[in-house]
Amino acid sequence: MNVILGILFHSLGGGASGSWYMPYNWVQKWRWEIYWITGGIFSWLIMPFLAVILTIPGWQGILHASSGAVIRNTYIMGLLWGLGGLTYGLAIRYLGMSLGNSVLLGITSVVGSLGLPVLRNVPGIAEIIPSGLAFTDLLGSTGGLIVLLGIVILLAGIILSGRAGIKKDQDLRHIKEGVNSEFKLSKGLIIAVISGVLSAFFSFGIDAGKEMGTIARTLAVEQSYPFLSEESGSIKYLFENNIIFFVILWGGLTTNVIWTTALILRNKTGGGFVDKKSPLLRNYLFCALAGTTWFLQFFFYGMGETKIGNGASSWTLHMATIILTANLWGFYRKEWKGVSKKTYNTILFGIGAILLSVIVIGVAKWLYPELNALG
Repeated sequence: MNVILGILFHSLGGGASGSWYMPYNWVQKWRWEIYWITGGIFSWLIMPFLAVILTIPGWQGILHASSGAVIRNTYIMGLLWGLGGLTYGLAIRYLGMSLGNSVLLGITSVVGSLGLPVLRNVPGIAEIIPSGLAFTDLLGSTGGLIVLLGIVILLAGIILSGRAGIKKDQDLRHIKEGVNSEFKLSKGLIIAVISGVLSAFFSFGIDAGKEMGTIARTLAVEQSYPFLSEESGSIKYLFENNIIFFVILWGGLTTNVIWTTALILRNKTGGGFVDKKSPLLRNYLFCALAGTTWFLQFFFYGMGETKIGNGASSWTLHMATIILTANLWGFYRKEWKGVSKKTYNTILFGIGAILLSVIVIGVAKWLYPELNALG
């Protein structure tokens, strides 16, 4: 039953992650900085707060009981991840749902898989990051070599996707209107690389905040809170990760508020919040939908992680569902309409390679459970 629920929760989370940006495409006559921070208030403030007060018993006491270093490090990871989330919106704006998500998720997967292992081989850094496998450990094991093979396939998928983007740029230069009107390959790819690297800091933030999740679980057990389950001799609380997300997202909120405020002041667009020339109710509703859907990706991921662990199944299901959902939306929006057959086939091969890499890495972690200490 736990496995079935885990698959369901991760599929819902991945579907939300691949879909949340869509409502922004229906916002009218608002500048990017206006609709981004409006939706962000729901993503990083309203929804995390509601989730915490509804699912975490004594959440304020948990923050007081946690060490200052844990909260600080989790918040800092959130600040850095916030830069990734901020640039994510720009990358999708310039590359589209299909190409943007393929490149972004590919890069995030590489950094998420190899970031900490590489750092663990760097003198002076290994002591201040969570313990686990180092890059040299991967080279010396069969499972590690399979992971590296998966990453090579992943890089091939990213290169193919980038190649498809270049060919798309050449095929569609004559199109000035419609869904491809904001397509800017060079700018989008640069932003996507930055976003892909920084987005991996969310997973680092979860590692940094594990102490808070442990305290939440202990309190839930002491108070016989609902949604407790026992698995492999240990007790899990379905919503224990929500307190960690709460702190990480405060960091993300800080970064995005600073940046969008600067843009609003520079562009003098603050009046957009109340400008009756735009469909205000429609815009606020779609921004709220985007922000809420965005948060649900982590809400359901956290639930799935308590059912089947933060290993092969969680990672594979989540990433694969995001990639599939985002690209289905991209094809629905006809982001590849008008391109040559060769270009279309190139992006399909790129997407296929990225999905294959996720499966290869997932299988490696399933066959060799010790690889779950990668991050």
